Amino acid sequence: MRIYLCGFMGCGKSRIGKKLAAALEMEFVDLDSYIVENEKMTIPEIFEKYGEPHFRLLEAKYIGEMPDNSVTALGGGAIINENTADTARKSGTVIFLDADFETCYGRIKNDKNRPLAYNNPKETVKELFDKRYPVYSERSDIIIKAAGTPAAIVEAIKKKI
Repeated sequence: MRIYLCGFMGCGKSRIGKKLAAALEMEFVDLDSYIVENEKMTIPEIFEKYGEPHFRLLEAKYIGEMPDNSVTALGGGAIINENTADTARKSGTVIFLDADFETCYGRIKNDKNRPLAYNNPKETVKELFDKRYPVYSERSDIIIKAAGTPAAIVEAIKKKI
């Protein structure tokens, strides 16, 4: 079984993913960290040197390498790429962690490792959130409100799967 967590930057994919993987006795993989490790570059370096489209191609490439019996935290834009979304849905269950914009923005606004948030004004990040939100919903198998404690969110996921 493979579980993929999607949602906007800062919605809790990595934090919830680690807890969910532990609860289900599965491996946890953070796709962004996996890309950094394999490419030997930080995400900001990849964006600066090659641009966002190249980074999206890397997500599509590496998602195919996720192990069986794992929970993978996808990057905030991964599921926007149709190829990445198709790979995830064909090989596992995609869960959208639905967190409100203000919560997400509060967590990411000063994070230099999030070039789309750090290098743009709040209004631009909100536009990106609004643009991506319906895609997350459409390309997910399960939608979970990402409000409350991590333990409560993990329990909600376990009930749905």
